[in-house]
Amino acid sequence: MDEDQGPSQILPRWEPKKTIGDRLNGVKKVFFTRQGILGDYDYAFLLRPNLPFMKKPKQASPFFGLNDRMPVILAIVLGLQHALAMLAGVITPPILMSGSSGVNLPADMQQYLVSTALIVSGILSMIQITRFHIYRTPYYVGTGLISVVGISFSIIPVAQGAFVQMYANGFCPTDADGTKLPCPDAYGALIGTAAVCAFIEILIAFIPPRVMLRIFPPIVTGPTVMLIGIHLIETGFKNWAGGSGPCADASHTRFFDVCPNVGAPHALPWGSPEYLGLGFSVFLTIILCERFGAPIMKSTSVIIGLLVGCIIAAATGYFDRSGIDVAPVASFIWVHTFKLTVYGPLVLPVLAVFVICACEAIGDISATCDVSRLEVEGRTYESRIQGGVLADGLNGILAALMTITPMSTFAQNNGVIALTRCANRTAGYCCCFFLIIMGIFAKFAAALVAIPAPVLGGMTTFLFCAVAVSGIAIITKGVPFNRRNRFILTAGLSLGYGATLVPTYFSNVFSYSGDNKSLQGFLDAIVLVMETGFTVTAFVCMFLNLTLEDEIQETDEKLVAADEAAVTKDVHPNTQSFDSHRISGPREKQV
Repeated sequence: MDEDQGPSQILPRWEPKKTIGDRLNGVKKVFFTRQGILGDYDYAFLLRPNLPFMKKPKQASPFFGLNDRMPVILAIVLGLQHALAMLAGVITPPILMSGSSGVNLPADMQQYLVSTALIVSGILSMIQITRFHIYRTPYYVGTGLISVVGISFSIIPVAQGAFVQMYANGFCPTDADGTKLPCPDAYGALIGTAAVCAFIEILIAFIPPRVMLRIFPPIVTGPTVMLIGIHLIETGFKNWAGGSGPCADASHTRFFDVCPNVGAPHALPWGSPEYLGLGFSVFLTIILCERFGAPIMKSTSVIIGLLVGCIIAAATGYFDRSGIDVAPVASFIWVHTFKLTVYGPLVLPVLAVFVICACEAIGDISATCDVSRLEVEGRTYESRIQGGVLADGLNGILAALMTITPMSTFAQNNGVIALTRCANRTAGYCCCFFLIIMGIFAKFAAALVAIPAPVLGGMTTFLFCAVAVSGIAIITKGVPFNRRNRFILTAGLSLGYGATLVPTYFSNVFSYSGDNKSLQGFLDAIVLVMETGFTVTAFVCMFLNLTLEDEIQETDEKLVAADEAAVTKDVHPNTQSFDSHRISGPREKQV
């Protein structure tokens, strides 16, 4: 039985109405007693390292359900753990899309976007956690679980492809030698298009989950998510080697002979061993935390790795703190704004992004219900799915109006719930509080923007590989490897891998160069879709899955033959037809 639902009963349970005195006594017990503040939780469990010579505890920690009362200190500690677990995923997209691999915004705007991403993630996560009932309807907004949201990684490859196109067709400015200049209008076009396209996820929310999963089954979403991660690994690995901007290109101006440029402290050529060593320090720390770290270290291993890399980079002179010094103390939403427009070529790819976000939300919410010890079938479960997808769609619109790209439900916090045995929403609200506080203090965002590219690359490469592995897991868990499904995956991944590895293969297909902007925009949209590998894979896999018939396996053939033989025997008890003889004959049995 779902924890939100009470036991079945004929008469309503009578409870005395709480007075103001009762409520004050409740607050007193929570904040002014040892049981309310600390409780009986084994806090050492969170900090106990996993060393070979140490004894492991024989008794499991208590499980805190969705609405159980939990100590204040524990809620704060676990809320911070949730916030740290999702921190890297929240800050990575705005850093990539606003930096040299995106629209080349100035440092103050990059800092603003990182700050705002944290604030918006905290605010919109509260919508998912709270779960609002829509008046006089059976529908909800939100899941009522610890379903935290952050910026979707799915938008990054689409945005980067669109930005390259915008610089090529003159939408974004370049200087005389071809160097890309800041283009805030391109970012405004991205979030403006996202605000319009988010309505498709709102519509999807009102489709029954079973119907939606039939249209977008694991054989469609699995390879799509995998290719998103594979595409992003290129950016992460370029940063690991020194940077993903002009200094990584074969042809560049002398200003970018070293990474990130000649004016940066301790700048070196792209691919220098020092840069590779910095990134490897982050990667190795993540592995060591997973092997030897305490539970709280395992769930925050990516951030610990990033911190170790930053310490080494600062000690060896790679850190540029000029942006931190000039950054304001505090920031909030709409300190900077962007001109919202709809960029036609972006519409189809962004629609695909929101469809993928809806499918990811169903999987993530199902996993959250499972680790929270709640029902994973039935009306309550389906209402959580519906509310979560609807909240995702609404969050996409709200995020765009708050100058942030599309949001999606994060999956890594399910690991924190399983590890700490705490599914309580109080910890989720504490997580939102910490995210908002981190975002308000602009110096914190400035420090994150100032992280050297190799340090960031060591962390993002690991994160993006985790996205690719998630796609592989979707395939292996939900797709039987018969001939039909192997054919669908081969056809979809052939074009998807090709477009990912050779992203400019479709650039010269159309030769139109006239003054018809509508036609040019339509052709640009086709080029952008065809050069976005995961979009091509999603369309091909979905089309083939809906059109190819299911094949009967060898074991299924034997069952069908047995059923047909039994039916024939019932119809003709004294005679045996030629067909039934052929089906049940000895020669067929030998096969």
